[in-house]
Amino acid sequence: MSTQMTPPPASAGRPVTIRDLQLKKDAGERIVATTAYDVLFGRLVDAAGVDMVLVGDSLGMVVAGLDSTKKVTLDQMIWHCAAVRRGVRRAVLIFDMPWMTYQISVTEAVRNAGRALAETNATAVKLEGATASSLAAVRACVDAGIPVMGHIGFTPQSDSALSGARVQGRDDAAAAQLVADAVALQEAGCFAMVLELMPTELSRTISQTLRIPAIGIGAGPGCDGQILVLPDMIGLNEGFSPKFLKRYADVAGIVKTAVAAYADDVRGGRYPDDSTSFS
Repeated sequence: MSTQMTPPPASAGRPVTIRDLQLKKDAGERIVATTAYDVLFGRLVDAAGVDMVLVGDSLGMVVAGLDSTKKVTLDQMIWHCAAVRRGVRRAVLIFDMPWMTYQISVTEAVRNAGRALAETNATAVKLEGATASSLAAVRACVDAGIPVMGHIGFTPQSDSALSGARVQGRDDAAAAQLVADAVALQEAGCFAMVLELMPTELSRTISQTLRIPAIGIGAGPGCDGQILVLPDMIGLNEGFSPKFLKRYADVAGIVKTAVAAYADDVRGGRYPDDSTSFS
């Protein structure tokens, strides 16, 4: 495992904009995205030079230990995204709209998305799927001046309907539908799109078909950029190891080693000592 780091871009002081993401797509430059769920990791990934930070409803599973993203509420998402915004100064910040906050009606979608941006100062919201209700929500939000990122392929909020987390678009009919869904979301006004768990050839076709950036996760190298869930990528979420995941650190191991050393010092009377005590 390489420990070499690429320094942030020279323009790290200037905030990244949605237009910058499009310019990267147009120039053939890859877009880098990660998730973050609190101020500390938000600050770290921003300083590392990522282009986009997603506060995903995945926090329900990787942070709160829930068994589904469907149990995450709008209030919880707002709390976490506001915390991340206090650490993110440069990257585009995306608010992941939780389940049933945009499907009921376009009025509800605009109200909830507007509240999300107003209370967190996020750049944009992300909506899953390309159903009639999702497309209507995208159009309504965009008409209201709210930037929207789409999400197709495996969509966790629809995990039951999709029979669990599995690769989507393997047969010709399903692949054609995903291409059509991507185009529909683009025409509805999305500025970018997540492609999750789909064959490399399909995600490459979608990326080349779209004018807007396509960001992959478990979708191969043919996308305009990539996103990974941060606790997975840095080895903090030890129990999760899908085929598409590459671990870039063993943070869980570092934490356990540090805490064991601390416990050993406390039990042995070596901490605190004179240098860490007040006279």
